[in-house]
Amino acid sequence: MIKLSSRLNGLEESITLAITAKANALRASGKNVIGLGAGEPDFDTPENIKEAAIKAIRDGKTKYTPVSGIAELKDAIIAKFKRDNNLAYTREQVLVSSGGKHSIFNLFQAIINPGDEVVIPAPYWVSYPAMVMLAGGRPVIVKTDEGAGFKMKPEEFAAAITPQTKAVVINSPSNPTGAAYTASELKDIASVALDKGVLIISDEIYEMLAYDGFKPVSIASTSDKAARNTVVLNGVSKAYAMTGWRIGYAAGPPAIIQAMTNIQSQSTSNPASISQWAAVEALNGTQGFIPMMVKEFASRRDAMVTGLNAINGISAKTPLGAFYVFANVSGVYGRGLPGMRLTDSSDLAVWLLDEAGVALVPGAPFGDDNYIRLSYATSMDNINEGIRRMGEALARLK
Repeated sequence: MIKLSSRLNGLEESITLAITAKANALRASGKNVIGLGAGEPDFDTPENIKEAAIKAIRDGKTKYTPVSGIAELKDAIIAKFKRDNNLAYTREQVLVSSGGKHSIFNLFQAIINPGDEVVIPAPYWVSYPAMVMLAGGRPVIVKTDEGAGFKMKPEEFAAAITPQTKAVVINSPSNPTGAAYTASELKDIASVALDKGVLIISDEIYEMLAYDGFKPVSIASTSDKAARNTVVLNGVSKAYAMTGWRIGYAAGPPAIIQAMTNIQSQSTSNPASISQWAAVEALNGTQGFIPMMVKEFASRRDAMVTGLNAINGISAKTPLGAFYVFANVSGVYGRGLPGMRLTDSSDLAVWLLDEAGVALVPGAPFGDDNYIRLSYATSMDNINEGIRRMGEALARLK
């Protein structure tokens, strides 16, 4: 029997994808399932973007491209950073990859040596720690709490730094909490990183999805020194409803981007050529789709938060960004029925899927077992029906 690589020790399937797969399997068997777990907009990709892809096919733009992306897309990314973030990059500082997740994977592979540490505030996106470990590093988790808005304080960051610390991950707005840092808070975090020689990794994939007048800020824009010490990660999947197109991008110090490019050249090579031309149109074309989607998400968010807070044992704060609610469900732990008792977020997620036909994601894989993550990137009807089912199911527990 083949012995598998030791790097797989402790590595599990992404819980968000696993929940989605189980929900799809139940649907295929005939069960009516409300999906509140998946992290992708339910909106269709805008027509102008689809037409750009069709034109690329008809024009024969279906061959290999440069590994790091076509010049036209790099220029569109550079223009986007200047327009939206007041950041200046050259083509040599930009890498296009096969999705945002691919960009992050390339980065960790490029910078981490065995034993290096990466500081990650919790709750965190489930794949950060796994990717660090796959690169031979050690994730150092800094626990944040709801009272502080699920945001890491500068002193907490400083206390987590050791001689082995290579980088810190900042995800604002955040998956799973929807938390978002202010410019002042980011400047303080950057100050600690610069003082200690720690690379800043800024995952900004949800930057366009912010509410109540809040405008997310890139930590790289807080100072020239911060810009030189930050790798910014973004993509078109969330803002333009292009999850399946698989286009992410990174911008940062030339040496790091070149190292990431070398890794990509020996793994996937270039992202899909057609998707790249679609992304050019997404970034350069009309941006009217985004405020329309954000307005709808805000209404859905409010309905979800209101509905969750009406359920005994659940409390939910209103998130500032992304399209998730991270709801505290510790108040239902210990309840159950004859032969069944809920003790953690995984128990609750499985039970609600089986008993109520509601798919959501347990909080444990995000770093806090007292919570569950629900996505409001679905219709208002699904949200209302899902919350109703949850309330009725939980009301049966003693």
